[in-house]
Amino acid sequence: MRNLLIWGYGVMGRGVAETFAAAGFPTSVLTSRATTLAGSRSGIEFLQRLPATPPDLILELVPEDVEAKRAVFREIEATYGDAEFLLATGTSGLDLNVLAEGLRRPERLIAIHYYMPAESIPIVEVAAGPATPRGAVDRAAEALQRAGKLPLKIYRPVAGFIVNRLQHAILHEAYWMISSGIATAQDIDFAVARMLGPRMCVNGLIRQKDIAGLVVNRDAQRAIVPHLFHNNAPNPLSAALVERGETGIAAGKGFYDWTGLDASEVRKVAVRELARLLAFLDEETFKNTSHVQPQPRALKGEVS
Repeated sequence: MRNLLIWGYGVMGRGVAETFAAAGFPTSVLTSRATTLAGSRSGIEFLQRLPATPPDLILELVPEDVEAKRAVFREIEATYGDAEFLLATGTSGLDLNVLAEGLRRPERLIAIHYYMPAESIPIVEVAAGPATPRGAVDRAAEALQRAGKLPLKIYRPVAGFIVNRLQHAILHEAYWMISSGIATAQDIDFAVARMLGPRMCVNGLIRQKDIAGLVVNRDAQRAIVPHLFHNNAPNPLSAALVERGETGIAAGKGFYDWTGLDASEVRKVAVRELARLLAFLDEETFKNTSHVQPQPRALKGEVS
């Protein structure tokens, strides 16, 4: 993959463009502010319309709205027809099966999901659309590696990809425990920050089960899973807070009382501390445990 175009230049678009440009990729950005931004970023060309020749990768970063993204896709496909390129969406949660509907060549569709801030968080998820071959995901992941990222490859469409899907599975259970009076938000956060999270930082989720022993895990699954909150409807707890205008730190209240605290400062500290943690993990934890790293296995369904 030689060059790319990013459609949209908000906070995310800026971070993504700067990452690729810094890695030496010829990078273009399509934005209505192209004239104003011209020459403002080294290695980035700002455009007001699609170029005559399609780049190898086009990544849309417009708002999370199906119709808005489909409108972008229609213009791209009308301009380039059957040309060979990867058509990427930056969605974090929209259904790729739905986004693929009506595409002239749905096999070009992939998702490239960055986390904020895009320029400093290394993890990026790369997911296939319903008709996308594995090779397309692999090509995008290879380009992301060259840009200094750590891509997670997902070869089938799945809601939430990997990170958000696991996060919302945990949140679903956490919200149920809060609304049922089993535990407070503070205690749940403390448990995650001081025990669940650190253990996952060192050994991941699945590898930890190998280390603890799969007999123990099997027995725990049998004892606990039947009692989990099996419900496919969102817990009403967070929705009720939103309806009361208690939307989190910006409103001063959410699950916590943020009165008197500066929202931008809180976010700045959160980003800074996450960056410090990731740097520590890269430089210390994995370096010091390289001699005890197992080899991966390809498992699907029940092990035979």
